[in-house]
Amino acid sequence: MDCRVVGAVFPLAALSFYARASAPPGKPRDAALNVASNAPLLLALLVLLVIVAFSSGTEVAMLSVNRYRIRHRAQAGHGAARVLERLLQKPDDWLGANLVILAAASVFSSAIATILAQRTGYPYAVPLTGVLLTIVVIVFCELAPKIYAAANPEGVALHAAGIYRVLVLVARPALWLTNIMAYGFLRLFGVVRAAVTTQTLSAEELRTVVTEAAPVLPARHRQMLLSILDLGRITVNDIMIPRQEISGIDVSESWEDILDQLRQTPHTRLPVYEGELDNLIGLLHMKRVAHELVRGTLSRERLIEIARGRESYFVPEGTALNVQLGQFQRNRRRLAFVVNEYGDIEGLVTLEDILEEIVGEFTTDPATVTHKDVHTERPGVFIVNASITIRALNRALGWQLPTGGPKTVNGLLLEHLETIPDSGTMVRVGAYEFEVLQVGDNAIRTVRVRAPAAAKPPMAVTRSP
Repeated sequence: MDCRVVGAVFPLAALSFYARASAPPGKPRDAALNVASNAPLLLALLVLLVIVAFSSGTEVAMLSVNRYRIRHRAQAGHGAARVLERLLQKPDDWLGANLVILAAASVFSSAIATILAQRTGYPYAVPLTGVLLTIVVIVFCELAPKIYAAANPEGVALHAAGIYRVLVLVARPALWLTNIMAYGFLRLFGVVRAAVTTQTLSAEELRTVVTEAAPVLPARHRQMLLSILDLGRITVNDIMIPRQEISGIDVSESWEDILDQLRQTPHTRLPVYEGELDNLIGLLHMKRVAHELVRGTLSRERLIEIARGRESYFVPEGTALNVQLGQFQRNRRRLAFVVNEYGDIEGLVTLEDILEEIVGEFTTDPATVTHKDVHTERPGVFIVNASITIRALNRALGWQLPTGGPKTVNGLLLEHLETIPDSGTMVRVGAYEFEVLQVGDNAIRTVRVRAPAAAKPPMAVTRSP
């Protein structure tokens, strides 16, 4: 039972005993009772019970109202929302005012009920009135107002804000005294009054808010917001183009091969190196190369000069994507080489790669293309480029392959097999069945993957003859 119910009912017996014991000698004990008529007392009792119900309901509404929605409405110019926002910033004030009116209403309603019970003249009127008042308080002054306020917290809180504003102003001297006494008592137990701070949401709480906003936000927009929140968890290692797949110009090759590569490349920027990628010369912008080709002035030396005009940009492995996105913006770069602790190039990350983490794969026909490295062979069976990152594959097909270890499908299969497999090797990773189709340069190139719905029963790793 709520303690306020006990506070409202307990004084019945005490007041009855006091009224009879305090009657002057020689006079009937009833003469010591209040001489007011029953009608005003009944009306006062009803008003006091309404005050108790108001206190109970508005307390629940004020504590459960959406503070961010109220703040938004206050910034939009809603008067009641502004008042409510100021009240919510100082909960000590309005909670104290609530307790003042609650305590006063409880005590006086109990006293009036005792007086009315004694006037009936029945011997058991006081305990019966106590039982009846308990039921009325629980049902009509506690449960019903709280249930309604919990179902409509914003409307109740907004309508009560003006009343509480007046109550706080009127009761401020009493609240000052009671707050000092309350905090002084709590200080005995080591509780110190905390400074008032603005409530903020953590990333996980904000993720929950976005997830639960399904009726308001389209699924694609909701996924984009969740992807932005995930940027702090993902590193450049998760999305970078591996070193062996970086397209670049090796100036030590024949000039004819270099020209063919320049004419056929689909990229707008190419790294230029000599012999191996670690001997990086610079970055080549194809727009400048096209101008030189048109004028017929492009030579090996001119190519190296153009590449050196744009210094390469390096970032350490393990850099979070949200950090790298900011660095791209500050340095006005679109491409960076990922290096390990020894300074060796591990891969390449671009601004487009980070943006694809937010908006998805860039494609001309989103309805027909899932991912450039994933091709559907038949329902539930896919041909996959093993260099694709596990994150991209999971996102493209809605799978749940493990992402805590290797970053690519090739690395995942090599970790499970612990050897470089032959074509035709079968391996099961969780509920997914992989068949190696092509192997080259000490790495798995292409695999066939069967999704769980179309997968066969679990099988051990086997090799084709």
